[in-house]
Amino acid sequence: MKFEVNRDMFSDAVSFVVKLLPQRPTLPILSGVVLEATGDKLQLSTFDYEVSSRTSVDANVEDSGAVLVQGRLLADIASRLPDAPVQVERDDRGITITCGRTNFTLPTMPLEEFPALPTIEGTSGVVSGADFSEAISQVVVAASREDVAPVITGVHLTFSPTQLQLVATDRYRVAVREIEWQSNFAEGDQALVPSRTLGEVGKSFSHADEVVITLVSEGDRQLIAFTADGRTVTSLLIKGNFPAVSRLFPAETPHFAVLQGSDVVDAVRRMQLVLEREQALRFSFTEEGLKLDAMGAEQAAGAEELSINLQGDDIVVSLKPQFLLEGVGSVHSAFVKIAFTATDNPNKPGPVLLTGQTSLDESAATDTFRYLLQPNLLMR
Repeated sequence: MKFEVNRDMFSDAVSFVVKLLPQRPTLPILSGVVLEATGDKLQLSTFDYEVSSRTSVDANVEDSGAVLVQGRLLADIASRLPDAPVQVERDDRGITITCGRTNFTLPTMPLEEFPALPTIEGTSGVVSGADFSEAISQVVVAASREDVAPVITGVHLTFSPTQLQLVATDRYRVAVREIEWQSNFAEGDQALVPSRTLGEVGKSFSHADEVVITLVSEGDRQLIAFTADGRTVTSLLIKGNFPAVSRLFPAETPHFAVLQGSDVVDAVRRMQLVLEREQALRFSFTEEGLKLDAMGAEQAAGAEELSINLQGDDIVVSLKPQFLLEGVGSVHSAFVKIAFTATDNPNKPGPVLLTGQTSLDESAATDTFRYLLQPNLLMR
């Protein structure tokens, strides 16, 4: 095998395929990248039986062939090569990478032991890359990071012919986003995708015009594939029943406050300075405005007042500041509507619902993204 490839294209391609490599692979070969040169293309791929990535770049191929080399080391090398064409050649020692006056030799691993990549065939749909990337960034913050309950470490995708819904929860909050798309999925088809994988897909495909999403069945294995601009990521789906969180959202929210998103973010960050890590922040909503009260350790305290548009009675809620910041940051609108929900116990406020607005006017609401956050009192 012998080929020459553009340095930037090579580095970008290697970086893409190694992003989802496992930190601790079950087998050494699963940490590898397959380089396959044929015709006028170089294909790069990784696969650890759960997640695969593949892409190809133009190359001047002198001798066709394929090798398997250590992925992260190759990525480190590719990102630091000088600005010159990259020549890769296989010899008895492994592969030699030459770029200008720089050269490296990497050992190869047994290619015959590497698993075959999944075949991408199945029901599919097409979505805007920008919309899909934004939707992913909005919901993944709410996915659980604890492996105790694997089903809530994923993002739940629900498909219909014209709409794609993404939902994530960690039990304390729920993030939901709907986007339009075109597909041949039946109403109610679904998939539960690991949030880490989906997050990387969102970053990698953010500039793509279109992303094709395909559900793949391989015997008893269910996978999902994301393809855009000659790049493909597949992921094994999480097995299990995602909790029925849709029922938690209120049908109506006549009691709410609207305020500038950047104002509340700045104020909460200032109040965090005196709070211990797990402490809640007290929010008092009145006709006069919103008052934030922080009581920290060793008599440290902070307070700030903000202007708001309140509809309904005065109310006090305690919220985890980081959860609120992540919700407001995911709204992606200049103004945030914080709606209050009722509970059977008048001494315990219900969840607060965050949605976006383009102005203080109630008619300017945007409801494609919703973020439901439990008050701190209900977390105990």
